[in-house]
Amino acid sequence: MKIPTNWTFQSKEIADGFDSHVREQLPWYDLATFSVAHIARHYIPEGGTVLDLGASTGNIGRAIFQTLSDRSAKLIAVERSQEMCDLYDAAGEVICADLQDFQIPDFDVAIGFLCLMFLPVPARKKVIKRLIDKGRSGGAIILFDRMEATTGYAATALWRLTLAGKINSGVPYDEIIQKELSLAGVQRPIDRYEYPSYAIEIFRFGDFAGWLIENKK
Repeated sequence: MKIPTNWTFQSKEIADGFDSHVREQLPWYDLATFSVAHIARHYIPEGGTVLDLGASTGNIGRAIFQTLSDRSAKLIAVERSQEMCDLYDAAGEVICADLQDFQIPDFDVAIGFLCLMFLPVPARKKVIKRLIDKGRSGGAIILFDRMEATTGYAATALWRLTLAGKINSGVPYDEIIQKELSLAGVQRPIDRYEYPSYAIEIFRFGDFAGWLIENKK
């Protein structure tokens, strides 16, 4: 798949090659998917509603299919790219909409897997607040994104871990560089303080991390 100068999901070529591309670029992708699905299983109730935000072709929907089926739970997938929506192949229904404009329904579990980092910075806290407001008691929000670098030498070590993972999975050096430059101004890592103080880190690989926000209201 050719890496565009400015990364976009609204491309048939990107959508067609996305599932294999993301696993090459993020060698821990399936492990992170498993981790998110495992955590979600602890919060999805019988007859509950689950939101998959930035659903792409249905990775999360496929991962939690058995839990949804066993508990007669409903999945609503939200994806901005029409090209991705056309390839959606998972449980539930997919709604082609920009998350900034999407009217969030009451839900039990919301999952944003590599999603918020592609929203404009001013929109992210607003989306998180709307999710917290619409989440049912006992449920949870699970977010997994690239995080802003820590300070000092640790930041260098974590960044190199991400690069080493890509190289070990066989991604050509020039493609790694092309992808990073393609994401400039499109993907903006998350600041930890964009999440509420009670968010719990549940998974990390290099500068990517998963967070759990329980709804205890």
